[in-house]
Amino acid sequence: MPIREVKSLIDTVKAESVLLLCHQNADPDALCSAFALSELLKRLNPEMKVDIACPEGISRLSEPISAHLQIETASEEPNFGDADVIVMVDTNTIQQLGGWSKALRESSSPLVVIDHHASHPETENVATVCISDENSSSTCEIIYGFYRELGLTPSKKVAEALFTGMASDTKHFTLASSETFKAAAALVEAGVDAQEALSRLSVSVDVSERIARLKACKRAELVRFGDWLIAFSHVRSYQASAARGLLEIGAHVAFVGGQRGDQIQISIRACQDFFRQTGFHLGRDLARPLGEYLQGMGGGHSTAAGVNGVGDFDAAVKKAVKILKEKIGKSSSTSSH
Repeated sequence: MPIREVKSLIDTVKAESVLLLCHQNADPDALCSAFALSELLKRLNPEMKVDIACPEGISRLSEPISAHLQIETASEEPNFGDADVIVMVDTNTIQQLGGWSKALRESSSPLVVIDHHASHPETENVATVCISDENSSSTCEIIYGFYRELGLTPSKKVAEALFTGMASDTKHFTLASSETFKAAAALVEAGVDAQEALSRLSVSVDVSERIARLKACKRAELVRFGDWLIAFSHVRSYQASAARGLLEIGAHVAFVGGQRGDQIQISIRACQDFFRQTGFHLGRDLARPLGEYLQGMGGGHSTAAGVNGVGDFDAAVKKAVKILKEKIGKSSSTSSH
C-alpha cells in the first residue's frame, strides 16, 4: 500500500516538516496533486508543516486553478535542510527541478518520489521510496488512490483539485482509463461541479505561443519511417506547445527542441496510434537514452516525454533518428518545410 510506505517513513524519522516539490513551470496535475497530498498529510498529522515549492513557478494554465483553490506555493529555492522529508510530485527526474537539482542531490533528507511516468533508474537510486504507476492517467489519480487506501473522503476543495488535475492530464478525459472515470465519478460525488472545473482549463493561447507554434511548423524537418511521419523542429520557448501543434497538423511524432548556450530542452509528443501499433514508448525508448547521450536526463510517458541536457541540437536530432531507425525501421524520405 503506497501511502502506508510514505506514512511509515514520515513516522520513522519523526518528521515535523515535509517539503513537496513540483517540476519546473508546474502544470495542473503537478500543482493539484501536490496540494491534495499536502492536505492529506496535514489531515493525518495536523501539527505537521507541509510546504509546496515549484521551481520557476507554476504554468499559465495552473494560475487560475491556484487562485480558485487558494494554493500557496513558493517559487524561490527553499532551504532543503529544513525539511525532514522531501517529496517529488509528478516529477520524473531530479533534473526537472532545474537549478534546484544540485541542492536536492546534496540534501541528506530522505526522498520520496510519486509519479505516473515510467520511473528513471537514477531517480530510483536516490529515492528512499519510489511510487511510480504508469497505468495511472495522472499523478492526481495516484493521490486519489491514497485517500481511498486510507478510507478517507477528500474535502470538496481537494476533490476539485484532484478532478482538475486528472482532467488536464487526460485532455478533458479523452485519454482516461476506466479507473480514471471511476475516480472522477467519486470526486463528483464528493461535491465537484464537473463543468465548472473543466472551464478553468480553458486558457486562450497568447501571441508569443502562437508565434512559437508557427515558427516550429516553418522550421520543421520531416522524416518518414514507412507510414509514420516524424517532425523535428526547434524554437526558443513553448517547445511542448509547438510539439502538440505539429501533431495536430498531421505528424505522428513531434520532436521540438530549444537551445540556450549549450543547454538543450526537448519536448517529444506522439499520437496514440503510433504507440499502440509500434509499442515505441517515448519516455523509455527515446527520452531516457537521449538524456544519457546529452549528459542529462530524459523520461516521460508512452506518448509524451521530455529531455534536458548539454550539447548540440542537431546532434540530438541525429541521435533520435538513429534510435527511431533501430526500433521502427529505416527512414524512407526526409524533407524540410
